[in-house]
Amino acid sequence: MKNFEFLQPLSAADAVAAWTPDAAYLGGGTNLVDLMKTGAMGPDRVIDITRLPDLDRIETTEDGGLRIGALVRNSDLARDPDLLRAAPMVAEALLAGASGQLRNAATVGGNLMQHTRCPYFMDADAACNRRVPGSGCDARGGAWENSAILGQSAACIATNPSDFCVPLAALGALVDVEGPSGGRTVALEAFHKLPGDTPEAETALEPGELVVALRLPAEAASFAGHSRYLKVRERTSYAFALVSAAAALRMDGGRITEGRLALGSVAARPWRIAEADALLAGAMPDDALFARVAERLLEGAEPSNDTGWKIDLARRTVIRALQMAAAGTPDRLPPLPASPFGPSEVAVHA
Repeated sequence: MKNFEFLQPLSAADAVAAWTPDAAYLGGGTNLVDLMKTGAMGPDRVIDITRLPDLDRIETTEDGGLRIGALVRNSDLARDPDLLRAAPMVAEALLAGASGQLRNAATVGGNLMQHTRCPYFMDADAACNRRVPGSGCDARGGAWENSAILGQSAACIATNPSDFCVPLAALGALVDVEGPSGGRTVALEAFHKLPGDTPEAETALEPGELVVALRLPAEAASFAGHSRYLKVRERTSYAFALVSAAAALRMDGGRITEGRLALGSVAARPWRIAEADALLAGAMPDDALFARVAERLLEGAEPSNDTGWKIDLARRTVIRALQMAAAGTPDRLPPLPASPFGPSEVAVHA
């Protein structure tokens, strides 16, 4: 690991003022520190934001939504009673991610900012346009088979690895940031960028901007009774998704009045298509409908490397997530969905 300057500001304003183009903000460190150890990232200045005040709070907003500070730990948020009531599939996604130890360290802001787990991005000796603009993309034609099937470009076929962000995108979450020009809010759905010709521009953040909070709108709670997060992975514990899906439905008399869908691990951001959601509105839930929705959501999907299997897996995952959501959110969620080894459960509507 290269030498670097380490700063611990005591306010968001001081943190932003300390930022330089060769700096990185540090929260829980579960992603940045690993990349610094391997040499995939080498900031000259690390700005530790863990001493900033009031960023570790979960608060109910005046309109009935939730404001979640950027330093809230994933494990604390997953068991927060207000989140469990308003957005149980967000808790389900958090509990499906990483390991218990990592969830105890990882932060909300860090989860939003985590880098792709493409092995060529993580290998300092590999060509990666996302890490070194203009260097090429060794992932194309490489040994990685879990690459993008939607939104990829000639410059990059990486995927966003976050579980957490998939239901957030479906529920219309917002991200509050502070920067040199003051504060602003970015829709989570637009927060992560597709690669195009500039894959190094991973998010919509401007230089020096710092994530300070995440907000869930009050209307998210109207989906709580019929929402699920489904993660398909090679093993139940401590594995990134091959494909994941968040499905949230409003239902009245057995009929869907509104639906929200997002796919994970298929693109550089959670994948949403408004026309797929529109197919659900006013319809009776059945497998034929869900298959049409899946086809619309995956329209234009194409393999990168040997990922043809991933398109079919994504289609099946969407259908199954919609079936689970239509059946209703269970009263209790296991800490590791589908695992027989979880020692306890988390109450949702019990």
